Amino acid sequence: MATISQPAPAREHKRRVPFWDNARFACIVLVVLGHALQRLTYDSDAALSLYLVVYAFHMPAFAVISGYFSKGGQQSKRQMSRVITDILVPYVIFESLWTLTKWLVEGRANPNPTEPSWTLWFLLALGIFRLLLPYIALLKWPLLWTIGISIAAGYMSNIDSTLSLSRTLGLLPFFTLGWWLNEHDLVRKLRLLRHRQWWLPAASIVVFATAGWVTWTFAGTWRDVNLREWLFYDEDYSSLGITEWWAGGVRLGLMAVAILLMTAFFVLIPRDTHRWTRYGQYTMYVYLLHSFVLYPLRESGVLRGLEPSWIWLPTVAIASVGIAVGLSSAPVRKVFRPIVEPRPKWLFADTAWTRSNGHDNDPTGSRRDADAAPGKERPQP
Repeated sequence: MATISQPAPAREHKRRVPFWDNARFACIVLVVLGHALQRLTYDSDAALSLYLVVYAFHMPAFAVISGYFSKGGQQSKRQMSRVITDILVPYVIFESLWTLTKWLVEGRANPNPTEPSWTLWFLLALGIFRLLLPYIALLKWPLLWTIGISIAAGYMSNIDSTLSLSRTLGLLPFFTLGWWLNEHDLVRKLRLLRHRQWWLPAASIVVFATAGWVTWTFAGTWRDVNLREWLFYDEDYSSLGITEWWAGGVRLGLMAVAILLMTAFFVLIPRDTHRWTRYGQYTMYVYLLHSFVLYPLRESGVLRGLEPSWIWLPTVAIASVGIAVGLSSAPVRKVFRPIVEPRPKWLFADTAWTRSNGHDNDPTGSRRDADAAPGKERPQP
């Protein structure tokens, strides 16, 4: 008896989850704030305290979000081409711009693409993360392996900032954690984005208040032990002043602190859509452009010796939000899209690999429609 074939069920599109865009935007504001605070930390314990709290978790949080939207399976040619168009080409463009800027402003330049300028290290890290993930996904206990790699890398003095390898390996566990959470669907299973009990935000505020108190109270100690450099994941342990065998335990402890602060941070992120939610889709514009906004302020010395802190710290924080919003705006995106999101078709044997099909993904995995109206829900990758 012949069977009647049933029509294939329509593919269900996942709705965009505002939480992730909110988290991206909050992270990029912290990136701008951290870079704006750097010069103030030399003269102010309050600025140093805020700086240390921010740096303890904000780039690990960005790595987790990027990992959450990355795929660990076999990469298609289109996905492989996006590593070139989204990461490598913008890296070359902005590294060239920084070389030119330093030559014009400082009268010196060292055109060495293997040494990332200022913020560009994270682009290379994202590229290496993506290349490594399919192999990491094959392993049993991938989180344990990447934690071990991160700790072991700190013992090796030949692993340095060349191609941002030291930071990449240092932050690899956080990227892997994000992928692992998505791979096991834990966000949905544990209902982490559902209604929060009242005590969770309260506990998160206590966590941050405690971190602020500790960094403020022992600011002199943190200066002496060079804690700021530890939080960069950029130096080997001996360069940071610890040659004992247990130096890796310090990095492990900092990872635990990052996980604690990151968890508190994600708890405090709004779950619903706000006017600023859509800006979380354009974090790469802020990341790549904000350093050019801050560069004159940093190099001119304007941010040194600003007192009192209770006036200038809020001012810098508000300005950081303003910079992030401004660089996410439609006019800025229209002007700088050719260099932030280049599509060099001439590089590829098949130009179809560079087509956006009505949407674009930034290197953190955020899918968006280029001219979507604010507030509209979009399919989530």
